[in-house]
Amino acid sequence: MARMPVLYLSHGAPPLADDALWTGQLARWSAGLPKPESILMVSAHWEEAPLSVGATRPVPLVYDFWGFPEHYYRVRYDAPGAAGLAADVRKLIPGVRQDEERGLDHGAYVPLVEMYPDADVPVLQMSMPTLEPERLFEIGRSLAPLRDQGVLIVGSGFTTHNLRELRPEPDAAPPAWSAEFDEWTDRAVKGGDIDALLDFRAKAPAARIAHPRTEHFAPLFMALGADADDASDRRSVIDGYWLGLAKRSFQFG
Repeated sequence: MARMPVLYLSHGAPPLADDALWTGQLARWSAGLPKPESILMVSAHWEEAPLSVGATRPVPLVYDFWGFPEHYYRVRYDAPGAAGLAADVRKLIPGVRQDEERGLDHGAYVPLVEMYPDADVPVLQMSMPTLEPERLFEIGRSLAPLRDQGVLIVGSGFTTHNLRELRPEPDAAPPAWSAEFDEWTDRAVKGGDIDALLDFRAKAPAARIAHPRTEHFAPLFMALGADADDASDRRSVIDGYWLGLAKRSFQFG
């Protein structure tokens, strides 16, 4: 079985489904990937310690957003559970908690609806027990053997994420802080500057504006950790901006 790549993607809000450009980019990306045996999703929207994995049986989605039109709350994504993957995660990382009531949140299902619309690949979501970059990196490193078992590891966040600074005009140029942080991230990832990325709050331009809170950048560290012993091919697959936020997404391996 070929080793699976690792992804970090900017997942978008529920209205991503209405963006023909972005949905097309996600669909083309997944079409070019090997078909995974299962998917391990790490979303910006699930922080829980101890490290936890979600339901391995059908449970409702987590509609963790407010004030949207009703049809966004009727979206379904009935992917099979991944009990075997949950067991493998527990073998690799001692002390993992199982939460059989926890469904996929929008950081998981919104991009999966576009990438795997048939919902025919088993999916397991895993929490982030911390936002500390070094610890997340090491968790990702622990998960790397899953890649050789056909598991697609996906970190789902947003390359810049400051909702107070959204640009409501679709065609407006991105704000300087978003563009500067995005360009720095792209260079650091492609250049393999892991030390700078782990210390991004001090090293990146406009870091505290781009991420007033760091949960949407944090999944990148798990993805980088899962690729730490490979690092053969790190590339940007999607770039551009959505309401001023950088939607850059990466593939490793």
